[in-house]
Amino acid sequence: MNSFQTALAASMKQGTYFERLLTRFSVPEELFGPLSMKSLENDIYERQTAGYLPEASVAFVDEIFKANSAILNSLLTILNERLFDNGAERYPVPLICMVGASNELPESEELDALYDRFLIRREVAPVSAESLRELLDFARTMGSVDYNDESEDPSTGFALDLDELRGLRLKALQAVTLPEHIVDLLIDLRDYLQQKCEPPVYVSDRRMVKVVSLLRIAAYTSGRTTVSEIDCLLLQHTLWQRPEQAEIIREWVLHRMAQDKDATQIQYLFTGLFQRTCHANASPELKPTLLNEVRSLRQVVMQQLRDVETNPMTTGKLFASRKEIGQGEDSHASLWLSEEDCVRAKQSLVPLLKKSQTALEAQLEELLMLEVALEKDTPTFVLAEIWPEKWSDLIRSYPL
Repeated sequence: MNSFQTALAASMKQGTYFERLLTRFSVPEELFGPLSMKSLENDIYERQTAGYLPEASVAFVDEIFKANSAILNSLLTILNERLFDNGAERYPVPLICMVGASNELPESEELDALYDRFLIRREVAPVSAESLRELLDFARTMGSVDYNDESEDPSTGFALDLDELRGLRLKALQAVTLPEHIVDLLIDLRDYLQQKCEPPVYVSDRRMVKVVSLLRIAAYTSGRTTVSEIDCLLLQHTLWQRPEQAEIIREWVLHRMAQDKDATQIQYLFTGLFQRTCHANASPELKPTLLNEVRSLRQVVMQQLRDVETNPMTTGKLFASRKEIGQGEDSHASLWLSEEDCVRAKQSLVPLLKKSQTALEAQLEELLMLEVALEKDTPTFVLAEIWPEKWSDLIRSYPL
């Protein structure tokens, strides 16, 4: 963690960096500054905030969930409203980002609000045996990287322009649209987590609003003007309450990305066309209209099949470095996803999309058969032999 703190502090072009380790005995003075003795002489309760959290642009607080009730109220106001109550006055704070770390998840209900303020959540596992050599190689070279050197490779050196970051959210909200199908995805996912998961995963209204902002910023910084389904893979890092729930969210999003959203509707339309075709043998004047409807639905299925076959989630590049963003090489690449996340997403999506492709091909075949049946004036008893299940449904529902 020390290397992360050093890199974060050194990467700032301007502003103030603040860090602190909390214990169960931490007092507000450790975060917000000591009381001003001079102000107390004048019966004014004020803190000297210089060098403390209220004047920081970026902050790192270790063991964040050890914050006690004496600290919580002021901390929540800073995180949610970017305001700090100092004496009788309320002041805006320049905080852009706070990173919290903890070896344990909050168990007390009084910490739920604080937990909810942290939008992005990542579990950091111990280094695996396979990666131990890489860690030791990094440890050998610690101190040799100049984080302030802009010529450094982007993977090891970078610079945060705080003025640019402050305006980033507004630019993203103005430039990036949120498609209706992404809104539907968010609504359905929240309903799934709260109504169908066991135990239920609570997602607050505040978190959902912040998630939308995050998705827009992710799209904007990846060079896009519309939120894509690939951005929704970030939801696995924002909506869980327990680390094991991240995989549940990830799998749900991937299945949603791969599923044919109109498959049920197409099957329903086909069933209706089949029933009307059976009745049309007694009313030949209906056949031209039916033939046009079958051909139109066939075109829809063919387009969906083409969309699946050329789906950028499997054929395109999902991971992009900072240098590649905005170069026009792939409009679906994301700056926010790790290369590992993208590889895992592709590995999961390929079989899911293959299943969707197989279902569409079967629907297309049925539509072609029905189209030929209409063109050839196929008798009803032959239609019944070709589609026995649909014929059974028909005779149970409607008299011929």
